[in-house]
Amino acid sequence: MEGKSAQAAATVNTSDKMGNMSIPKLLFGMSLPAMFSMLVQALYNIVDSVFVARISQDALTALTLAFPMQMVVTAFAIGTGVGINSLVARKLGEGDKETASQVAQLGLMLALIFAVFFAGIGYVTAKYYIALFTSDANIYEMGFQYLAIVMTFSFGQCIEVILNKTLQATGNMLTPMISMLCGTVTNIVLDPILIFGYLGAPAMGIRGAAIATVIGQIVALVVTLVVLIFRKQEIHIFFRKGFRPTKENFIGIMKVGVPSIILNAIGSITTTVMNAILIVYSNTAVAVYGAFYKLQSFAFMPIFGLNQGSMPIMGYNYGAHNRKRFVAAFKLALAVAVLIMCFATALFMAIPNLFLMLFNADANMMSIGERAFRMLSLGFIPAAFSVIYTAMFTSVGFGTRSMLLMLLRQLILCVPFIYLLGRLFGLDYLWLGYGAAELISAIAFTPVAVYTYRKIFPGAKTSELFGRVRESIEEADEAVVNPAESGAVAAEENNVNSESAPYAENGEKEDNNVTL
Repeated sequence: MEGKSAQAAATVNTSDKMGNMSIPKLLFGMSLPAMFSMLVQALYNIVDSVFVARISQDALTALTLAFPMQMVVTAFAIGTGVGINSLVARKLGEGDKETASQVAQLGLMLALIFAVFFAGIGYVTAKYYIALFTSDANIYEMGFQYLAIVMTFSFGQCIEVILNKTLQATGNMLTPMISMLCGTVTNIVLDPILIFGYLGAPAMGIRGAAIATVIGQIVALVVTLVVLIFRKQEIHIFFRKGFRPTKENFIGIMKVGVPSIILNAIGSITTTVMNAILIVYSNTAVAVYGAFYKLQSFAFMPIFGLNQGSMPIMGYNYGAHNRKRFVAAFKLALAVAVLIMCFATALFMAIPNLFLMLFNADANMMSIGERAFRMLSLGFIPAAFSVIYTAMFTSVGFGTRSMLLMLLRQLILCVPFIYLLGRLFGLDYLWLGYGAAELISAIAFTPVAVYTYRKIFPGAKTSELFGRVRESIEEADEAVVNPAESGAVAAEENNVNSESAPYAENGEKEDNNVTL
């Protein structure tokens, strides 16, 4: 009996901290592992491109052309994982662990389906996709070799990402960090060995970069599986006897998951269109954009880490009807995101030449790149608002709003602005379209964020969402210190409007009726 008690005590209910721990400690505890692992992933993206650029500028161009299709696989994995994360976090906030486990198991089944699907279409997709953008035989061959491998063997990424998004919903941010770290380090170590033939390995060029990528993804998956097998989790992620996928859970995942898949795929579409626009000017312009895209991940990955850390906190406290903790998490995440982007903007403005030197840039690439980097970085600060708004919308089941925001900033506004500026003023000023799209999108969706907040917490004031961060944190901590008061607030919010409870079940029920 004592043994069982000890075992139970050793199994920490990690989701409880989302309703009780101090907001700054909780947010940074949840976000820092994700931020660190994403920064490591960003480092891999840089190192991978740096090694490929050492082959030739054509190789970097080929990698840039292949990257959007690689992003499609990532979009399906991350988008579905976000849908699972949102639903699991809300169910845990409601105290329904059994349904949370059922959702997690359905998520694993979807991961396996995606893995088989992309393995089946990988080779054919790669063959025709690269041919759309270049008639250069050398660039085509390298792009095809890379893309065929990473698409066909993408099962490691599909399964690992969905499993780790599920774990993040329970407050477990450490396992995703460790698995991504192991996978990325493996990738970085294997890159020079397989690309250039060090340590007796054959020199495989860009194929070596692709093989290093998929091996790193498989290593990350293995690490995650080992943790899941040998360490007891709060919910059951592996299939259990009697598991049956339900329509209700599938719809619950996909109401957030499908918009999130589209949201993540938008980046792929935008990059594809950008490549098509830029290659008209020169192959060098495509290489510059590819270099920027990899480098800007150092700015965006910490923000995405905040997104991942804040989303389950807001989802849990929405499910628990704790408005003060929800607001405090949102405001602190937004403040930190803006500070990070201010720092990133200063760096891209001050030392673009040093960044370009990493990619073995010649005089032409340096001339185009310095102007491009400075202009593109103007969109960083408004993008911070958009990313945190997306976390808030997704955490409460309004995935469609996240999708619309991403569509506006990365496709509906960005692509036309860039195309028109290029036609009117040439390549030198084309890059300003990115910042203009980010600024307009952030301004347009600020009232939508306010509307959403007042919708999910009837009676809430607009000023609460953008007031002082310190005061919000103090109020949130007081709600935890005084459980009776916190319970009274929750009861009052439940009684004010009966829409809140069914909304947690129905997700996007009224989302499509919103007029933007």
